Amino acid sequence: QVQLVESGGGLVQAGGSLRLSCSASGRTFSRYVMGWFRQAPGKEREFVAVISWSGGRIYYADSVKGRFTISRDNAKNTVNLQMNSLKPEDTAVYYCAADDTMVVRTTSSEYDYWGQGTQVTVSS
Repeated sequence: QVQLVESGGGLVQAGGSLRLSCSASGRTFSRYVMGWFRQAPGKEREFVAVISWSGGRIYYADSVKGRFTISRDNAKNTVNLQMNSLKPEDTAVYYCAADDTMVVRTTSSEYDYWGQGTQVTVSS
């Protein structure tokens, strides 16, 4: 099992940047595929980015491609999401998720473990 805790959310003006971090417990963090998802009020949870256990495979949602960067540090049991050029439509609760099947997926229902979420608000 793994427990996930997100941090780094907050309020930022459009065009600004935030860096989200997700800290994971457990000795097998390096085996997990790690994803970031987000959920805006009244909307379904949506995929943002995913990184394979080695960091060799990375995928982004089209809406964030070129603006967000996902990375991981297996020695520190952390996965990060650098968000630049933020837009009001990026406002949402952002969740870190882990999948222990070692298969890179973009569907939230495939993930086994979730953090509590961190709020990101982008003002116009």
